[in-house]
Amino acid sequence: MSNKIPTRDVTPEAVGHHTPHETATQHMYASRRHLYVREIKGFFQRLRRTSNWALMLTFLLLPWVPWGDRPAIWFDLPGREFHIFSATFYPQEFMLLSWLLIICAFGLFFITVFAGRVWCGYTCPQSVWTFLFIWVEHRLEGSRNRRIKLDKQPMNADKLRRKAAKHAIWLLIALATGVTFVGYFTPIRDLVVELPTLEAHGWSYFWVGFFVVFTYLNAGWLREQVCIYMCPYARFQSVMFDRDTLIVSYDSARGEPRGPRKKSLSHAQAREAGYGDCIDCELCVQVCPTGIDIRDGLQYECITCAACIDACDSVMDKMNYPRGLIRYTTENALEGKPTHILRPRLIGYLAVLLAMIAAFTWAVADRTPLGLDVERERNQLFQMAADGRISNVYTLTVRNLDNQQHDYRLKASGLPGLTLDTHEVSVPAGESRQLVIQASVPPEAIDRPSADIVLRLEALDADIAIERESRFIGETR
Repeated sequence: MSNKIPTRDVTPEAVGHHTPHETATQHMYASRRHLYVREIKGFFQRLRRTSNWALMLTFLLLPWVPWGDRPAIWFDLPGREFHIFSATFYPQEFMLLSWLLIICAFGLFFITVFAGRVWCGYTCPQSVWTFLFIWVEHRLEGSRNRRIKLDKQPMNADKLRRKAAKHAIWLLIALATGVTFVGYFTPIRDLVVELPTLEAHGWSYFWVGFFVVFTYLNAGWLREQVCIYMCPYARFQSVMFDRDTLIVSYDSARGEPRGPRKKSLSHAQAREAGYGDCIDCELCVQVCPTGIDIRDGLQYECITCAACIDACDSVMDKMNYPRGLIRYTTENALEGKPTHILRPRLIGYLAVLLAMIAAFTWAVADRTPLGLDVERERNQLFQMAADGRISNVYTLTVRNLDNQQHDYRLKASGLPGLTLDTHEVSVPAGESRQLVIQASVPPEAIDRPSADIVLRLEALDADIAIERESRFIGETR
């Protein structure tokens, strides 16, 4: 089967070379063109590097932070405990995690509507690790032109040394990433001792190896391919864009017609000669980590890292031209129309986001470290005891969500003379206990077939209590 699709070439360059009826052949799959990303300095790159190093160091150091006799951040899967500083969460509180993920999703939606893909350019793990790998490449193999020349050279001692050093450091970074990630689930102080002595659990070796391989491949080899072809965010982000979204854009009205010119030519003289501000140096293309030409307009491959802004501003400074030929702006601003920062969709996302954050904060602050499920026996509605009392049977599941053992007292209310045959239960920290209890009332307390009752469970050694409602079934007389 052919892997080519016949298409019409409608690009401006093709107009002068093809008749309207001629066709061009476009490949469905294009081989990857290696990108030699040029290093550039500037305000946005300092901002990006600062955020990258802060995020990287936070990721690497957090598992080492102690909190009492355990790590400050520790997701103990075998023990079914999730420790985050002083708080401990359990699988029964999975709804809080779901809530947190929804908050993160709405936060991403809000940021995207407001400022495009800044998440991708400044904080996405793929971008953070890729920029780190590129930084290592720059230090060991030199500038962009030197790297191009190095790759074209036949293998020699200098090339072998530089390439070997680069890949060795990449693998060390990948290894640190894998060990750190597993260190969030296994105490890292023990892990770094057990791994080299072959005493670690088999799954620890598997996951460390998994993250070593994929960190090395994604950040070292695939790079922009992950952003362009593998990341779903790149595909649906355009749905959230509008004409007031802040994006990195090239001002074609100011830059065209582009073309090289002498540096001695002033801005006014260049204008009189029919030149736009773009000198067609292609520096904006050389610094782009995804290899696009921002002058072609808004493209989904753009991760809004603003490298092209810093590159273009540096050229404008050298030419004594005004900055901002490439800048953060909106489609409306480029067309000379007013930009509306506050707009219904953005306000809606913000309102929902703030409401969910407030509700989540209240839920965590008001969280009771105790769970109680009550299920009434359904096979038998009620029982008649020898003394004439009417009883119902309930199955209780008590979950201690605290980080220490507690003894609990069980009480019942809702009907006159309501008593329980079980009053106390002890549950270790982070565990649950199931017990069957019998609640009974004198027959004269029943004036209707069913009544609401309340079961209250409270700790004897702490201010912890929880209540659950249930139904009591009886026979009226």
